[in-house]
Amino acid sequence: MRYLFIFIFITISSRLVSSQDIFAKRRAENKLVNYNISLEKLIDSLKLNKMHVRIHVSKLKYQLSITIDSKIIKTYPIVLGTDPHNDKLREGDRCTPEGKFKIKAMYPHKSWSKFIWFDYPNDNSYKKHNLAKKNKLIPQNSTIGGDVGIHGVPNGADYFIDTRQNWTWGCVSLKNKDINEIYKFVFVGMIVEIEK
Repeated sequence: MRYLFIFIFITISSRLVSSQDIFAKRRAENKLVNYNISLEKLIDSLKLNKMHVRIHVSKLKYQLSITIDSKIIKTYPIVLGTDPHNDKLREGDRCTPEGKFKIKAMYPHKSWSKFIWFDYPNDNSYKKHNLAKKNKLIPQNSTIGGDVGIHGVPNGADYFIDTRQNWTWGCVSLKNKDINEIYKFVFVGMIVEIEK
């Protein structure tokens, strides 16, 4: 019995180590760029034109990047809708939409610090929605949805980001300190690109 217990303990311990190795490897592959340097300092020190700032989201990497002229200036950890893998085709699918969007408004939000609202659905979103209906991928009575954007987390819920809990209905979510930092540099018309 004693040897069985030792065998089980060693087996569980080796599995814990291997799962920690997997998480360490994943973190190394998805290393954040300049995360510990303020965005304001980066933009000022590089003497960059703030009007060329763009937002790029990689769903696979769980990262939001601030780019200028296609150069990554800084990356932030994010989470997505509760279905993080598929493209948004309809209201209620809890998918984060993919494609190019433009910011149409920004405002403080009582539950998630700030909200950066982009123009989902746009023309391309409607094309994908209608094609999905035509191909019977979604019900004919489906609506396309809206009110998708980038926002923070409820107060005290930064662990959603740290533990990669996809909790939104399709929005991109950051830690509140990160959304507050980005918020100073966004403007109506700014490009937001979201890809797999």
